[in-house]
Amino acid sequence: MGTLLAEDLLLLLLDEQKGRLRTSYADTVLGGALLTELALLGAVGVPEKTSVWRTAKVHATGTRVEDPLLQEALDVVGRKERSAEDLVTRLGKGRRDVLGQRLVERGILQRRDTRVLGIFPGRRWPTLDPSHEQALRHSLGRVLVEGAEPDERTAALIALLAAIDRAHKVVDHEGLSSREVRRRAKQIAEGAWAAKAVRDAIAAATAATAGAVAATTAATSSG
Repeated sequence: MGTLLAEDLLLLLLDEQKGRLRTSYADTVLGGALLTELALLGAVGVPEKTSVWRTAKVHATGTRVEDPLLQEALDVVGRKERSAEDLVTRLGKGRRDVLGQRLVERGILQRRDTRVLGIFPGRRWPTLDPSHEQALRHSLGRVLVEGAEPDERTAALIALLAAIDRAHKVVDHEGLSSREVRRRAKQIAEGAWAAKAVRDAIAAATAATAGAVAATTAATSSG
């Protein structure tokens, strides 16, 4: 099996040399990526909303998945129907190191254990083999900058990046403004590139990611 969306997303959010994350919202968007992957596999669904006052609950469809990390995420969904907002937080918690270690085992990243202030344990994930990430950025550039039509996985990855306003940060868009790339990413996120049931589930995951980021930012600012 190829890399997961969450693994690809982690690569794009890491500083290649320092191995540090470039965003403070990694856990939330990684949770969104796991939920999105399950939607693409048809393992989760979101019913039509019957009221503007009710939040649609994500449910497991009964489809099992092969990847153990995805199955763990699916088990969480299957225990109790929850909102996408709840799930992206639950699914992303503590997953960055798990995903990083998987990429180490693939020979893509290195693991470096560190100490913050000489006391607190930390971890960095510098790039060992950049070829996969370079291919990712090339594919994203073809869609976001050159206007190529995305496949489902590329579109889903762009939707996740757009949810945390990072789409324009992961491609070389010389000749296009950041605003134009953002607009293109938003159009793709809202486009008809997947079946409606899948698109609804992915839209719920990315909207939940964006909402959680906004809430965290507001809480930080007010504090």
